[in-house]
Amino acid sequence: MTTAETRFVKAQGLIEHQPLTRARVHRMAEGLVKRGLQPSTEAVYEILLAADRLMHAGCWLVINMIYARHVRLDGSPLQASDFKMDPQGHAGGSLNMVPAYVAYLALNALTHETRSWMMGQGHCVSAVDAINVLVDNMHAEHAARYAISDMGLTRLVKDFYRYRVRSDGRPESPLGSHVNAYTAGGMMEGGYLGFADLHYVHAALPGEKLVAFLSDGAFEEQRGADWAARWWRQEDSGQVLPVMIANGRRIDQRSGIMQAGGIDWFRRHLELNGFSPRTIDGRDPSSFVVAMYEAEEQLQAGLGTLPYLIAEAPKGYGFINAGTNLAHGTPLSHSPWVDAEARQQFNQAMARLWLPLHEIQSAVSMLNNHGLHGRVKERDHALAKRCPNDLVLPDPDSPSGQSMSPMAAVDGWMVEMLAVNPGRRVRLGNPDELRSNRMGGVLSVLKHRVIDPEVGNDEDRCGQVITALNEEAVVCACLANKAGINLVVSYEAFAVKMLGALRQEIIFARHLKEAGRPAQWHGLPVIVTSHTWENGKNEQSHQDPTLVEALAGEMSDMLRIIYPADALSAVMAIRSVYAERGRLGVLVIPKLELPVQMTLQQADELSREGACVLQDPPGAMVDLVACGAYQLHEMLRVSQRLQERGHAARLVYMQEPFRFRAARDALEAIYVSQRIQHYFSATAQARVFLIHGRPEAMLGHLRPLDLGPNRCAFMGYINQGGTLNVAGLLYANRCTYAHVLARLSGLLQQPAGFYLSQEELSAVEGLGDPYTLMAMPHGEF
Repeated sequence: MTTAETRFVKAQGLIEHQPLTRARVHRMAEGLVKRGLQPSTEAVYEILLAADRLMHAGCWLVINMIYARHVRLDGSPLQASDFKMDPQGHAGGSLNMVPAYVAYLALNALTHETRSWMMGQGHCVSAVDAINVLVDNMHAEHAARYAISDMGLTRLVKDFYRYRVRSDGRPESPLGSHVNAYTAGGMMEGGYLGFADLHYVHAALPGEKLVAFLSDGAFEEQRGADWAARWWRQEDSGQVLPVMIANGRRIDQRSGIMQAGGIDWFRRHLELNGFSPRTIDGRDPSSFVVAMYEAEEQLQAGLGTLPYLIAEAPKGYGFINAGTNLAHGTPLSHSPWVDAEARQQFNQAMARLWLPLHEIQSAVSMLNNHGLHGRVKERDHALAKRCPNDLVLPDPDSPSGQSMSPMAAVDGWMVEMLAVNPGRRVRLGNPDELRSNRMGGVLSVLKHRVIDPEVGNDEDRCGQVITALNEEAVVCACLANKAGINLVVSYEAFAVKMLGALRQEIIFARHLKEAGRPAQWHGLPVIVTSHTWENGKNEQSHQDPTLVEALAGEMSDMLRIIYPADALSAVMAIRSVYAERGRLGVLVIPKLELPVQMTLQQADELSREGACVLQDPPGAMVDLVACGAYQLHEMLRVSQRLQERGHAARLVYMQEPFRFRAARDALEAIYVSQRIQHYFSATAQARVFLIHGRPEAMLGHLRPLDLGPNRCAFMGYINQGGTLNVAGLLYANRCTYAHVLARLSGLLQQPAGFYLSQEELSAVEGLGDPYTLMAMPHGEF
């Protein structure tokens, strides 16, 4: 054996690791030499030894981040005043992530290529931040504050869970409790366990490599984690490598995998789902390196199955109380700030991890070979710097005066758009019923992605429609495909299950924007159709506007919420979403056939400004504001009745209502409309809003437009429904033209009979025949 190999084998025993099979390590070393990536097997072993030293330093620094107020690189014991009064952190998972992340860096150094990485357990970020400081892999915000010195590391540990707030309301510290915009190379917060499991298989393009760090707790959290092998194809997917950190514990009990039968059970489960699992020693960076190297060889050989590494380790390995419930957060039973025994336990454990500074620096120099081989630092890996070329966006047709399904119009435009953007990887997330939602043309072009295509169906092994009866799985496919073209289509009622995944993406993109590194992926439209007013045939569970109401609370500069009125405005709206970068758009689009109300100019104004004045007669005393296609039809009838009674009204269609909210910060203010006076009359005696969703929620967001309860009314979905058609749902929710006229009468202090016949008035009051109001352009009761 070489000198370095002898030291490596000795080190394996000294640090109580399960020894790797020497033949596997040597085979990797010889392979790297044969490929010209390393000058000798000796050099390979030196890098593996460096990784082991860096792991010790990383664990030492992670524990300091949790407990210490001062860091001493000389390893001298800490005194009571050196500890935090209120230690915080996630020691268990973070300590388990240290060898994994160090191994990722070591493999990059060995092969001279910078892979991408993502981490599902965002609460383990201290592992990544600690190692990044040690190897000088930082964004400018961290590099300006932290360095390998007593002062630099002391500032690091003080910034961790600092809680201090700046005058602008943002955190003073760039360190987060989870992955954030300042985490070098970070792509997702990882606060929602399990979403990385759904992302990774759709994230890398052919020719790219991605290591995805996952957790056993997340596996039970999120359905769909075991479907990745169903979606991965060598033809259009990058080399993705899932690595589960299997420490066997949640916060206060064993993980579901351990309760179900342990790692042996999990391996069998993965094999049944098309993976090629391998169990490794999760305490040893070299075990990770060799297994990842072998897995990539398997992928390059095109053996057809997706490797999956299961890294077994006691939770919190490297510090006291490893493998127990205490390991999760702060493993010491008491605070070392006040407890002498806890201080002694801390100092004894840290002494076993401590390394002299010159050994840390030597290890870092071995791994930081970026300049020698012309590779980028890990903070700049390919997936973290996505910036695809602009899309070609065809101009829409102008079908004014016709009747057509808005969803069918979007389908036709999408087919055309995809044809003029060849070579882009597409992900269409579809829980089910794409064709019934009038997207048959797109389905015929893209096809369902399946393992075994059914003859005569729109299916293909490399299809680009990700179909699963799991909303989170399909939306994550699109959120992950940041280099391509994406579209989500779902029932409105069931799309609410996407909320967590969408919100995580919105928040992370907003933080990138605030950090001066705005996301550059193409705008992502999320279409919710078969919506509240169209889904009466499926009972009230399918009549649910909750998704949009929940997302309305997010920052409007990151998320557009759009209610197209017809086919033309729907096409213009989705076109405008694709034209943007780093921003999502939720579009509530009808699928039934409706008259095309807008001209091309009006549809363009709606997509640019969020509203359009459709009628503005002289002397208008009332503002009628519609938000939603069926609501517009009712308001047109209201306007007609007012004209018949000699009362003029301004009719406004509000396609993006949240452009008219009060801005909550400077970035949102750029998006919020400055043209309120253009669309809404300052002298209106009354203003009535008829909206798609619940009126109370919209009223809260649109306070700048509220004239007060004596002059303004918000009308919309009031949780009434059942097996009804559109007209029936409008009546049940008091949203017909007649209900609007009755409400308007009260605001104007006019007798309701001035606008309504006695039969209409009786129907509105629930005393007469609802069929009096049946003459609607979208169906009868």
